[in-house]
Amino acid sequence: MTSDLTPVRPVHLDRSSPVPLYYQVATRLQELIEKGEIGVGARIENEVDLAERLGVSRPTTRRAIQYLVERGMLVRKRGVGTQVVHPKVRRPVELSSLYDDLVAGDREPRTDVLDLRAIPASDATAAALSIEPGTSVTWIERLRFAGGEPLALMHNAIPLDILSVTEADLASHGLYELLRMAGHVPRIATQVIGARSATAAEARTLDEKRGASLLTMVRTAWDTSGRALEYGSHLYRASRYSFELNLSAG
Repeated sequence: MTSDLTPVRPVHLDRSSPVPLYYQVATRLQELIEKGEIGVGARIENEVDLAERLGVSRPTTRRAIQYLVERGMLVRKRGVGTQVVHPKVRRPVELSSLYDDLVAGDREPRTDVLDLRAIPASDATAAALSIEPGTSVTWIERLRFAGGEPLALMHNAIPLDILSVTEADLASHGLYELLRMAGHVPRIATQVIGARSATAAEARTLDEKRGASLLTMVRTAWDTSGRALEYGSHLYRASRYSFELNLSAG
């Protein structure tokens, strides 16, 4: 990663807006980082110079930088200054696969298949897929990378007659893409999002510290006929990933 100092170009701030100035500064800097105008590893100007360039106070600049530090987009290093780190993958909550979202966001997805075999469905898996406990299902465990960094540890169970896949298929395609190619189109899903701390094994796999925060997502997807196609239980690095929801008043 480069350590060159990158001056931040002036950004438009609406001083008549009720949105706090620090938040306006932070979101503009975030946009520049996500667009690549400020590259990963680049050093940001010190607070005094940045405040002068943007025409805001030093406390406003400090708060904006701290906001981005807390979101995992900037990091402060002693003797180096403030640097850009890999921005989080922000995933809209909609019926799509992580692979599709990473491709759409130009995030260079890569998949390591850790396990692929037929196993008896557990009670929880059977209930989600509306099958009898002990019925054989295809069990898939994958480690998904984005931009060369581990991002998610994903476990999926699929009825045997729904999809026949190989490790090569899973390494080069997203699961929903493979389902669509087999004529099974996910149309509706239930999804529960939560959080917990990483175990030692999960931390090693995801290149995190033991006890690091992980986002959890459990999903069951069905086709238009109401047949369950897949049951998934996924773990995401909270330092590199977030869910994005669009809300509106009814």
